[in-house]
Amino acid sequence: MKVHDITRVLEAFAPIDYQESYDNSGMQVGDPGVEVTGCLLTLDVTSHVLDEALSRGCNLVIAHHPVIFSGLKRLTGSNYVQRIVQKAIKNDIAIYACHTNIDNMRGGVNAKIAEKLGLRETTILSLMKDSLRKLYTFAPIQHADRVREALFAAGAGDIGRYRECSFNTAGQGTFRPQADANPAIGQAGGPREMVEEVKIEVLVQRDREARVLKALFENHPYEEVAYEFIGLHNPNQEMGAGMLGILPEPVSEMDFLAQVKDKMGAKCIKYTELRGKTIRKVAVCGGSGSFLLREAIGAGADIFITSDFKYHQFFDAEGRIVIADIGHYETEQFTPELFLDILKEKFPNFAFLLSNTSTNPVKYFY
Repeated sequence: MKVHDITRVLEAFAPIDYQESYDNSGMQVGDPGVEVTGCLLTLDVTSHVLDEALSRGCNLVIAHHPVIFSGLKRLTGSNYVQRIVQKAIKNDIAIYACHTNIDNMRGGVNAKIAEKLGLRETTILSLMKDSLRKLYTFAPIQHADRVREALFAAGAGDIGRYRECSFNTAGQGTFRPQADANPAIGQAGGPREMVEEVKIEVLVQRDREARVLKALFENHPYEEVAYEFIGLHNPNQEMGAGMLGILPEPVSEMDFLAQVKDKMGAKCIKYTELRGKTIRKVAVCGGSGSFLLREAIGAGADIFITSDFKYHQFFDAEGRIVIADIGHYETEQFTPELFLDILKEKFPNFAFLLSNTSTNPVKYFY
């Protein structure tokens, strides 16, 4: 098994197209075509993580956080990023990052947090837009099934938990082949043709555009394929930031904070003034989630669990919600388990290893 065999599985679950604009997910170091001797799953890549990879026979490290966020202009070992890259290259260790693209998946980082907290009826807190396309194409009735099946096979027609969704309208299409045409119906230079056709409409995820169009052109009988491909403003129900869920039973604020501290392995929790109400609806966001506070309040969440709130941002709660900042590492520390869940389903007999190295740069004195 090669590096790209493993990374393609992660990208099928969390396509890189859906990472944030500032991010740098994907291959960071190494050759995707190299045979994998072992794979270490971690939150961050540090020198100690690379030492662990070497000691455990792993030449592939999959991390949540990219070690390279911006371009490297030199490799002189002048900072920790350069030293990690140098060390990985010297020891033939490939590094791959799966970051905000997996944050934005329904079954991604926030779903893992929700699972740890026992949340039910989960929904995405802030739905992603500009990720859906609508494809219209027109095929002769006798070829419509073939074209439709090819589109489905290429990944078109997915709506939430439903597959092979389409809308089909019968009608008549006209065309007149010119003398230099090679028509599937009619004659070059002949009269105008009127053909019974089907208009096929399907949704297409943004990352599937190229392969869906390829399938259309390869399976449509016409020399010139008539189609329209337009972007939609509709939010994508399967992608976005943060997650909202419901506890099985209401819990007092202090009891729930104690549960969060225990289940999330938090050393401490910074929180806003309690409201004297029970906790039932919970909003979560792995990593830096302060940008979702308005959405959490708007969704009626009793508490918002995330990290990296600045001092003045805590005032924005205004008694409408409890903000609980449990730490960046603490919100995302179970992401390697998520990688393991995804990869084990595809490669049940390969030994993926969870890193034993704590990469949390924050220490606590208590």
